Amino acid sequence: MFFLKKIISYFILPPGVFIILFLVIGLLAKRGSLIRKLSLSGALSLYLLSVEPFKDLIFYPLEKPFRNVRDTSGDVIVVLGGGSYGSGFLKVSTIRRLIAGYILHKKTGKPLILSGGSPTMGEFLKGLGVDPSQIILDINSRDTRENALGVKRICERIKCRKVILVTSAFHMRRATRTFRTAGLDVAPYPTDFRSDLKYNLFSLFPKYSVLYDSSTALREYLGLIFYNFVYGK
Repeated sequence: MFFLKKIISYFILPPGVFIILFLVIGLLAKRGSLIRKLSLSGALSLYLLSVEPFKDLIFYPLEKPFRNVRDTSGDVIVVLGGGSYGSGFLKVSTIRRLIAGYILHKKTGKPLILSGGSPTMGEFLKGLGVDPSQIILDINSRDTRENALGVKRICERIKCRKVILVTSAFHMRRATRTFRTAGLDVAPYPTDFRSDLKYNLFSLFPKYSVLYDSSTALREYLGLIFYNFVYGK
């Protein structure tokens, strides 16, 4: 009964219900028609993006270079914001980065620069007991390049030579490139890994959370292409 309930839930909720819809439209459409091709292609694409093995396949190249990298040799810990909701609540990726930064701060005693996101990032760490004097906020940065330039200005002011960069593993490649281009020495400290590489039968069923993660990976690839094209880095 449990197994049957799980299967039914996967296909009556998004994205499963849309996969079924595209599949039915494709199978009912005239053979060789554009509608049939688009519908079946849409069903296949949506299915792949919604299952864990394919999600890991697109995340793994982004995260692989940083799987065994935890460099703590910098002078200050820089935590990049992963966004917040309009109500001021932090997104999960931001919380994961902040927790990694908090643990690192407790181990090393090094100060924190919180770049991007919102003032809520600072309040989050203060709520965990971090001394406000150990937190420097850069809340005006809106993307990775502005993060790098904002942190560079702060580092020049506080005489910091090397930063420990805390961000999601899938974002680390673009972040380290951008920070180094800005003239900063960077020690990568990745967190928030998304490729689990562990599966069971349920891993083959479509899930909205997996689709969301896949779209995050695709957006990161677009970010890398954009930065390479615009900044040549």
